[in-house]
Amino acid sequence: MNNSIERLEKEIEESVPYFASDESSSVRKEVPELSEQPCEVKPWVHFVAGGLGGMCGAVFTSPFDVVKTRLQSSVYRDAYKSGLRKGGRLSGAALHFKETLMILRNVYTLEGPRALFKGLGPNLVGVIPARSINFFTYGYSKDLIKNSVAFKGEESSLVHLLAGISAGFVTSTATNPIWLIKTRLQLDRATTKTYKNSLDCLVKIVKHEGVFALYRGLTASYLGSAESTLQWVLYEQMKSVIHRRSERMQNEGRKPSEMMDWFARSGSAGVAKFVASLITYPHEVVRTRLRQAPSQDGRPKYTGLIQCFKLVIKEEGLASMYGGLTPHLMRTVPNSMIMFGTWEVFTSILSKL
Repeated sequence: MNNSIERLEKEIEESVPYFASDESSSVRKEVPELSEQPCEVKPWVHFVAGGLGGMCGAVFTSPFDVVKTRLQSSVYRDAYKSGLRKGGRLSGAALHFKETLMILRNVYTLEGPRALFKGLGPNLVGVIPARSINFFTYGYSKDLIKNSVAFKGEESSLVHLLAGISAGFVTSTATNPIWLIKTRLQLDRATTKTYKNSLDCLVKIVKHEGVFALYRGLTASYLGSAESTLQWVLYEQMKSVIHRRSERMQNEGRKPSEMMDWFARSGSAGVAKFVASLITYPHEVVRTRLRQAPSQDGRPKYTGLIQCFKLVIKEEGLASMYGGLTPHLMRTVPNSMIMFGTWEVFTSILSKL
């Protein structure tokens, strides 16, 4: 009996430390963290990873960019008749798809395979700094706004919205001359070639139209920043859903697949771009028209944002505001998936340096 009591007392004494409230107790040390706070990514990482992501996306989807620009332009309006006005919605969509493939084939046959990548040089010169600036400004602005007194370190849709607006404004202002040169080169016909290369295009624009001509379409670009802003907001929301799902799986004792999460986030970027493009597409048409070369008398047909909207709708109808939508979606959706996927990969790699 005495031995039993002594053994019980000994067991109680051994158990006492485990019931203590001391934070350094062994029980508390053994409890694993269910989720870790994501580490802050340095701004230069966003800059480099964004440029690499933009470059990969632009190279793979360049042919669709050529088709989209031509369908948006009034220069090629007579050559490429839009199928939007023919038949209902379903037949119109089918005709758009057929039209896109037909133009790709015609460009390849009549102008050669290199024509499918026309404007890729200035496009890359524009895409790499544009995406670098966009991802850098967005990441830096998001951290700055999030850590301000108003938000106290909490992320929200409003933080993403303000960061997206900031990134769109800075990117549009910095890169507009590059996009104007790219548009002129893509609209330059093979039969009546006006520009030899990007540098020749730049010199001729400045000589004949003035330096300020390089900023034609800037107002439409500012309007277009709504698209990238909306894409960022939608992407962040879907990314949060994916993150919460992974946390729930971890709490249930299941290991989430990093590869599947990466595919899901890349797909979210494509879905976000698809929705944003459908809502804001008319600004793309207006921006292309404003960047066109002047007519033969030297006067630009489109002189401003509102004037361009009114004139296009008056002469060609409201449906023309969606000219080139099919190749635009065929380009931008996979482009966004490749770009954001590449950005995430390089962000992860460079953050470990």
